[in-house]
Amino acid sequence: MEILYFKSLPSTHLRAKELLLGGKKAPFAVVCDEQTNGIGSRSNVWSGLSGNLFVSFCLHRSSLPKDLKLESASIYFAYILKDLLSRSGSSVWLKWPNDFYLHNKKCGGVITTLVGETLLCGIGLNLVDSPDGFGVLDVRSSRDDLLRDYFLSLEKSESWKLVFSNYEIEFYKNQNYFTNYKDKKYSLKESILQDDGSVVVDGERLYSLR
Repeated sequence: MEILYFKSLPSTHLRAKELLLGGKKAPFAVVCDEQTNGIGSRSNVWSGLSGNLFVSFCLHRSSLPKDLKLESASIYFAYILKDLLSRSGSSVWLKWPNDFYLHNKKCGGVITTLVGETLLCGIGLNLVDSPDGFGVLDVRSSRDDLLRDYFLSLEKSESWKLVFSNYEIEFYKNQNYFTNYKDKKYSLKESILQDDGSVVVDGERLYSLR
């Protein structure tokens, strides 16, 4: 994975997209020390201070696991990072569909976008600092070491079925939380997780689409 480093960017996601549209070929990643106007879920801003993780990486669609559907991509890439952190002793968990939580506070998230035949995945994670009301990762890990280990994990190209089977075990942690879907708020208390990563709530099927 070629990694392009920047001191400061408005958004790693937008910079990676610009590079793709300018003709740069995947795989590559964009990383910055400071992000001033990052893209979060539902068009929210995800910004932060130096020392935290701000990365967007690009993978050609043909390199993804054969059983991975695009609507499951956020869960897939988020859970692989979550699993890596758990093996380092972290209590971080994945709130459906794309948020990293430590206990009851959000400490990061994942967003995916398809640009032509390339999947663009952006990750923000509070490693050392956070705004009020947000959490900070509970294990010490340097950004560059974490990225190295994460990209090595992605190279294994684990199947969606394997990743999902592990995520499914921990899905019960969502029961006291809500999710927003198409401008409507849904309780996850009685939600039923489907094998494509979607959930059924009150008879309606919700997809991550992030």
